[in-house]
Amino acid sequence: MQTSLENLGSLERRLSMTVPVEDIEKQVDERLKKLSKTLRMAGFRPGKVPLKLVAQQYGPQVRSEVIGDAVQKAFSDAVREQNLKVAGYPRIEPKTGEADAKNFEFSATFEIYPDVVLGDIRESKLERAALTVGDAEVDKTMEVLRKQRQHFHDVERPVASGDRVTADFLGKIDGVEFAGGKASDFVFVLGEKQMLPEFEANALGLAVGASKTFDLTFPADYHGKDVAGKTASFELTIKKVEEAHLPEVDAEFARSLGVSDGDLGKMRAEIKANIEREVKKRTQADIKNKAMQILLDATKIDLPKALIEMETQHLVQTTRADLEARGMKMEQLPIGPEMFEQQAQRRVSLGLIIAELVKVHGLSAKPEQVRALVQEQAESYEQPDEVVKWLYSQPQRLSEMESLALEDNVVTWVLSQAKVEDKAVNFDEFMGKSA
Repeated sequence: MQTSLENLGSLERRLSMTVPVEDIEKQVDERLKKLSKTLRMAGFRPGKVPLKLVAQQYGPQVRSEVIGDAVQKAFSDAVREQNLKVAGYPRIEPKTGEADAKNFEFSATFEIYPDVVLGDIRESKLERAALTVGDAEVDKTMEVLRKQRQHFHDVERPVASGDRVTADFLGKIDGVEFAGGKASDFVFVLGEKQMLPEFEANALGLAVGASKTFDLTFPADYHGKDVAGKTASFELTIKKVEEAHLPEVDAEFARSLGVSDGDLGKMRAEIKANIEREVKKRTQADIKNKAMQILLDATKIDLPKALIEMETQHLVQTTRADLEARGMKMEQLPIGPEMFEQQAQRRVSLGLIIAELVKVHGLSAKPEQVRALVQEQAESYEQPDEVVKWLYSQPQRLSEMESLALEDNVVTWVLSQAKVEDKAVNFDEFMGKSA
């Protein structure tokens, strides 16, 4: 076999190769003879079909298979001899022009992995969020939990903020009813932004049975493009008014949160522990994002197009599966592969940088690190030991834990190199931003 290598760009290469036709013909004959020994054909005993008939019927298919295998072997051997790290799949093409009767000639065009030269991050700055969980945060969380368990009672008074209202309404633009502008027994809670603020404002103060006609101008960026920026006339009739009631913070409330003996002290302790776990998780996520960005900013790489295309397709398939699981179709949304390219470039870059960091600085995940992560994840379940066993019995899940441990090692390394500053942050703003 003869080979020659061409550089077509920073990462693109072309291997030209030849395989002796004599070798291909020999392989074809051997496979046809082997096939004839087991082939069944009408009019012949098993294994007694003439080789000529076998060749007539199966020769083209066998030849195609032999050529495919020969090309793959030639390419693999050439790549190994040239010490090339192929990214993606090669484009195989037979040689065009005057044919060589003695050799089968073809080329393989492909990309190689880039050499990754890690940048210096010692002058890079990273702000690490610092926040504590105190009584105020526990109290706010309890109010959220109470609101999640609120119930409504009928009241005989005009509508007030926070009430749940059942109403009929009809909207028209230039005297013509429009799609989505009519509803009967429609239920909404004032203050939860189900309706436009102007619509809710006109419901305030109305009693059951009362009606009101008012004009409302839809925002220019309203999601319903047919009515965006237009003014509609609405007729609103109130049919039911219900007042919200929050549960008392008592033993029954504690039991509803899983505290079996209803102890309020235990309830607050558990709420605080849950908040602290969430703070830790979001703080770690924030640090990881910043650390990865430092690595991206410091290390510039030529990326193989093949890897970006593969990662883009992976993101598309994952998104499609997630949407279908929620009963939606990707084709119904303004989403195309091009929307994933930037994310794919980031993921490919980080993958190459992290692989180099792991190799150069020995940052591979250790079994005890993986075990600690598995234990930590299991702690949020009622039977942690069973969850641990389950995770260790699932190779894919365990692989995800190993990847997380490896990323933690990378983040730790970045924090040891960069200039880290702890910065106090507002609890609500940080948790809202990180959500």
